[in-house]
Amino acid sequence: MSVMGEENKSGGSASAPKNIIDLKPGMENVSVRVRVLSTSPPRTIDTKKGSRTISNAVVGDATGRVEAVLWGEKSTALKENQVVDIQGAWVTEYRGKVQLNIGKTTNITPAPSDSVPEEVPETEPKATGGGRPFRPPRRGFQRRGGRGGGFE
Repeated sequence: MSVMGEENKSGGSASAPKNIIDLKPGMENVSVRVRVLSTSPPRTIDTKKGSRTISNAVVGDATGRVEAVLWGEKSTALKENQVVDIQGAWVTEYRGKVQLNIGKTTNITPAPSDSVPEEVPETEPKATGGGRPFRPPRRGFQRRGGRGGGFE
């Protein structure tokens, strides 16, 4: 079972294992022990950096579940119902939901099957920003130039 650790944004050595429910956007170098609940086949998407191969999976532990995005060569790394340790992942927010990202520098190793329960709660980590980008407050209508209706 995972234990709670300190948030690590520095990119140094792997952090202590986290509980899924404690994942927050912006976390880097994250370690978790999870059961793979479902997977999807790899597909190609277009990004600012060109075409990328990705796949999605839902992974979870005793505290909850989260969608994982597997990038590039890792897109076929997870199989349904296996229990794995994931080290070096990062957490983002996409469409208001927390996502665990797995890329070329992420390590995935098998873990004992009985170390994560087969029944994983439906609970998902909360995205702190509510999924909305920051926007400055609106200002009321202001007339520029010309006659403004003031005293003359």
